[in-house]
Amino acid sequence: MKRTSHDRSVLDSVPIGIFTVNPDWQITSFNREAEKITGFTRKEALTCRCYEIFRTELCYRGCYLKKALETGQNIVKERNRILSKSNQEVPVSITAAVLQDNEGKILGGVGSFLDDSVRVALEKKIQESYTLGDIVGKDEKILRLFDILPVVADSDASVLVVGETGTGKDMFARAVHNMSHRKKGPFVKVNCAALPDNLLESELFGYRQGAFTDAKRDKPGMFQLADGGTIFLDEIGDLSQNLQAKLLQVLDETEFYPLGSMQPIKVDVRVVASTNRNLPMMLQDGTFRTDLYYRLRVIELELPPLRERASDIPLLIDHFVKEIGSGLEKEILGVRTDAMNILLNHAYPGNVRQLRNIIEHAVILCQQGEITKQALPTYVLTSGSFRPPCSAPAPDPAKDPSELLLAREREAIVEILSAHGWNLQETSRALHINRTTLWRKMKRLDLPSRQGAAMAV
Repeated sequence: MKRTSHDRSVLDSVPIGIFTVNPDWQITSFNREAEKITGFTRKEALTCRCYEIFRTELCYRGCYLKKALETGQNIVKERNRILSKSNQEVPVSITAAVLQDNEGKILGGVGSFLDDSVRVALEKKIQESYTLGDIVGKDEKILRLFDILPVVADSDASVLVVGETGTGKDMFARAVHNMSHRKKGPFVKVNCAALPDNLLESELFGYRQGAFTDAKRDKPGMFQLADGGTIFLDEIGDLSQNLQAKLLQVLDETEFYPLGSMQPIKVDVRVVASTNRNLPMMLQDGTFRTDLYYRLRVIELELPPLRERASDIPLLIDHFVKEIGSGLEKEILGVRTDAMNILLNHAYPGNVRQLRNIIEHAVILCQQGEITKQALPTYVLTSGSFRPPCSAPAPDPAKDPSELLLAREREAIVEILSAHGWNLQETSRALHINRTTLWRKMKRLDLPSRQGAAMAV
C-alpha cells in the first residue's frame, strides 16, 4: 500500500513504535519511534521480514501478529522481549491487528509497540523489596517475619518454625542460618520422621567402631558435622521420647555421647527445629516433653498458610515462572488471564510447595510464550470447588484446634494423592518428604493406601 509523505509524517509524530507487514511478512512501513526502540533504520527494516528485525522467541512460535491475522481478533497490550540491533534485550508491550482496505480486503497486519523497560525495572525493584533470600512475599504476616528475621538470626537462640506442610519452613530455617554469623559454617538438615529410632540416633550423634555389629569404623553424627554452624531438625514433632531426652541434653550441655563412646564430644551448634504438628496438644497428652518444647521455642516463627496470604499468589507465580523457566532454559513471558484466574482461585492445601509444583508442571508443558490453562495439571482444572471428592467433611469450628489441624492436613494429603493417582512414591516426591513419612502420616490420619478404598472414607 502506497504511503504519502503526510501519512509518514503523522506516523513519525506518534510516540509509539508502529510497523506494517504484507501477507508475506515483509515490513511495509516503519515509523521513527520503531527506529528508536529497535535501533534499525526505516531503510534497513523495509528490506526485511518482521521476524528478522524483532528476533523474538515468539516470532517462530506464537507470533501475536500471526494470531491476529488467523483469528481476526486484535491482540492488545501483550508483553514480549525483542532484540535491538545492538543485541540488547528490550521489553515491550505489543498490540497487533489486521490491516484491511475500505472493502475489507486483508492487506497484511499492523503492529504497535512501546518500550516497557521502565515498568519492568519498577516491577523488579518492587519484587526485590518483597524478597528475602529465596523467600518471596508482600503479605503483612510475611513482611512482619522479614522484619524480625535479621534480629533472630543475629542471636544464637534456638528457633522453632511452625506451620502447615508446604509453607516453607525449611526456607526460613536456611534464611536464619544465611543471615547469621554462622553463615560460613555448615547447615545440616535432619528429617526426624524419615528414620526409625535406632538409625536416627546414630545419624544424630554418630558412633564408634564396634558399637554394634556393622560399625566397622567411626562415623561422625549430624551434630558433629554441624559444629560451628546450624543444625535444622525438621519434623521435630515425630521425635521419640527417648531421643527427645538425648536432644535436651545436647541443648543443655552442648555435648553428646556417640554410640559406643565413653567420651563426650563438645559442639558449638545452633538448633533450628520445625514441625507441622500441634506441639502444645502433644504436651498435654504427654507425647512431647515440656522442657524440650520450651528449650526449642526460645523464638517461635509461625508461618501462615497460603490461603491466608492470597495476595502473595501472583508474586509467587511470577517468581516461580522465572526461576523454573531459567532452570529449563525456557523464556516464559508470564501467565495468561484464563490460567491466572484458575490459579488465584485454587485452595492450595499443599501451600507454597504445591503452587511451585503446579507452576513447574505448567512451565514444562508450556509451548508458547505464556502459560495457558491447558498447561496446568488436570486436577487443578477439574477440582471444581477445589475440594477433593474423598476428602474429610468440613471441620466443625467448635472442635478442638488439634482436630482442625489434622482435618486440614488430611485434606491436603488426599488432594496430592488424588493428583498422583494414589501413587505413594510420586506423592512423597511431590511433597518433598520420605515415602515412609508419607505412609506414617496416612496411617495416623486413617487414610487407605489405595484409591479404591478411599472412596469409602
